Amino acid sequence: MERFLVILASAIVGTGFFLWFSRAVKQPAMGRYILSHQWLLHPNAICYWRTALAFVGSALYFFSPWQWLAIFIFTFAAILDGVDGVVARACNLGSEWGEWLDPLCDKLTYLPPLVGFAYMGILSIRLIWILVVIELLGQFFARRILSMMKFSVAANNFGKIKAIICFALVILCALMDENPGFVNIADNVLMACIVLSTASMGFKFIPNRLYADILSALNFCCGVTSLVLTYHHYFAWAICIIIIGQLFDLFDGRMALKHGGTRYGPYLDDIADFVSFGLAPAYVVVEKGGYAAWLVAILFVFGVGFRLVRFVVTDKKRTDLPQGIFNGLPSPAGALIVLGASLVSTPPVLWTMTLVSVGLMISHIRFAHFGRVILKKIPKQLFFMISAGFIMSLAFIFKTKNVQMFGYLILGAVMVYMASGRFWVRR
Repeated sequence: MERFLVILASAIVGTGFFLWFSRAVKQPAMGRYILSHQWLLHPNAICYWRTALAFVGSALYFFSPWQWLAIFIFTFAAILDGVDGVVARACNLGSEWGEWLDPLCDKLTYLPPLVGFAYMGILSIRLIWILVVIELLGQFFARRILSMMKFSVAANNFGKIKAIICFALVILCALMDENPGFVNIADNVLMACIVLSTASMGFKFIPNRLYADILSALNFCCGVTSLVLTYHHYFAWAICIIIIGQLFDLFDGRMALKHGGTRYGPYLDDIADFVSFGLAPAYVVVEKGGYAAWLVAILFVFGVGFRLVRFVVTDKKRTDLPQGIFNGLPSPAGALIVLGASLVSTPPVLWTMTLVSVGLMISHIRFAHFGRVILKKIPKQLFFMISAGFIMSLAFIFKTKNVQMFGYLILGAVMVYMASGRFWVRR
């Protein structure tokens, strides 16, 4: 309990400092002060300072009795990861060296303590060295090739979310070190870091215009995989795969707007959405059973199909529908209602929730687009932290095999989206 309070206090102090600094740096006086003290406050200097703090924190934790001070120092150093970017953008101090240095300092901050915890028996030694190898390959081999090809070596979203999860994993290991009886989800979280690190490196070598199509293809593969898992009654895994497909769907549209795409991209996106958010949830309803399951599933499939066709044929061409506003509940959110209900309710309640989902999708109730409207209102650092927290929550759920908690988490997430989606429509 004492260690948790130390972590909570250091997180509050560090977050408070970050919020204060993010506001202060926008003031002309602070901008002039930073420019006149670049040896201390240049983004690259901040990288050096936070790396040094992390080494001090690691040394104190593993080789001294002052572990509470070590946790405070490390937590503060992890939060400083966002400060260098704020300074670079506010004072126009970004550089190619900074793009290379920032992810290197991230790795030097979280990898040493993670290796230490592995040899304490909290993490898998094999997994931690796999992560170290991938991280070093990405930093010293892949980035060198990218520089020679004149590609950007800046961290992408996969890398940023991975870094936050790795920072959180260090804190989690410190908690588990004090509380050995705590549910050990460390290796599950570590696997997520390995996957994200691999994706971060791989996507840097792919031409930008193919990003959207690749994400749509991955969404389609998630839908097909979910159908197979549902057939074998691995419902929780099938639903988790659909949620991963929704993450791919969230970003494929943004990548298409930002980098362009191929002429087949929109068709691939619609097919993937129909499989992942129409057929796959409907099959879950069928496998959950009951005399009305087939009828309700067919109605759901037709509802999703109608929603997608209306969006392509009518809604995209409407001039009275503001940019970033959906006419009817989006099919990914409709699928979440069905999937969450399938884990926590009896068949009659599931059928009712499915029909409610269909009614919302084919209705004319307007909801804001999560990626193009709501996400833009959320600070990037907060979004990355929410993403990391969601992944760690999933790791805990699958470790404890608490299916009902998973279902309530899904329903809670879709309720939050619906409330915020309606709020931004009114704004």
